[in-house]
Amino acid sequence: MGSAGSTSRQTAPVREAYSRDPMVRRGITGAPPRTRRLTRPAARLASDRGPSGRPDVDAASRRLVLTAGKDRLSVVADTDIVPSGSVLVTGAGGFIGGSLVRELRQRGVGRVRAVDIKPLDAWYQRVPDTEQRVLDLADLKACQEAVEGIDLVFNLAADMGGMGFIEANKALCMLSVLINTHLLMASRQAGVQRYFFSSSACVYAADRQVSPDVTALTEGDAYPAMPEDGYGWEKLFSERMCRHFQEDFGLHTRVARYHNVYGPLGTYEGGREKAPAAICRKVIQAQLDGSGAIEIWGDGEQTRSFTYIDDCLEGTLRLMDSDISEPLNVGSSESVTINQLVDIVEAIAGVRLKRHYRLDAPQGVRGRNSDNTMIKRLLDWEPTHPLEGGLRATYEWIASEMGLRASASV
Repeated sequence: MGSAGSTSRQTAPVREAYSRDPMVRRGITGAPPRTRRLTRPAARLASDRGPSGRPDVDAASRRLVLTAGKDRLSVVADTDIVPSGSVLVTGAGGFIGGSLVRELRQRGVGRVRAVDIKPLDAWYQRVPDTEQRVLDLADLKACQEAVEGIDLVFNLAADMGGMGFIEANKALCMLSVLINTHLLMASRQAGVQRYFFSSSACVYAADRQVSPDVTALTEGDAYPAMPEDGYGWEKLFSERMCRHFQEDFGLHTRVARYHNVYGPLGTYEGGREKAPAAICRKVIQAQLDGSGAIEIWGDGEQTRSFTYIDDCLEGTLRLMDSDISEPLNVGSSESVTINQLVDIVEAIAGVRLKRHYRLDAPQGVRGRNSDNTMIKRLLDWEPTHPLEGGLRATYEWIASEMGLRASASV
């Protein structure tokens, strides 16, 4: 990815909020993360859903409880950070945005306004007891409506996707600059106290990412500027807009550079999915259709790090709560090749597939990884979830989605 929850003009499929796998995350006691694994086969996972699959909020315990048939699975907040005041989340119909809305309600935030351009029935998650609006935030008047009465803004709205999408839609990606620009203008006018912008590792200079054995990228490696064409330039420009709105107008801004965020409830088909979800889908599909084969874009030796959704949310809230105004990496430093990513998913599925390499497919940079020196120094924290555990949770959720669809079509 690197990037954000999406406020795409392209309608996304509805996702039932079944089970963002409850990997019990690192708490304030410092206990290491544990992974609870759902071990039932995909077909049964699909059939065991409750009538709505929607999340409920237990206000007394301030834990989010997911109802999934007979299971009641809770996700415990990592820290005691609870944003105060009224909160706006844009891109709330997408993966990261919807997950952030859920996290805020889980932590006891009373007033959360969720905004996306997609119709409500196309949102990936709809969290109860939140104010949900459908607005096109490329329009200044819509932004003014969105921020009215708001104290904190989390801007995760963008037209984006995986490498295939951003390579083929550079102009659409660039047009997201209207969202951030107009939202900054409206936030300043409305007296918003603090403003978060979700940037991306795609801002980093291409000449620093030419080898699979890439040196992990520090925040200073964005300059001299040579970001990903289209999408990366929009993110870098929008970072500068945030900086200058703080310098010139006193609007307190925070910027996170996300590195390939993945997890359950994210896009896994349709062209906007990222590598972890795409690989999980392809491995599942190879089992469903009996092909025993998988297509890999490139030679599979390009390297990336992938950040589990819970780590993304925790880093976002810690950064928003801090006094750090410079862009900060929020990403895992666990680097793997795409071939190694496939190895892990095959091991989770218990299969070995024949690999077909599509060398003419979009691949992005040759290598990318997150240097977490600064976030550890400034926030005393870095992402902790191991890739295998996050992939297992993601695989099982996608398997439940595809298993349900496959059984319904028989």
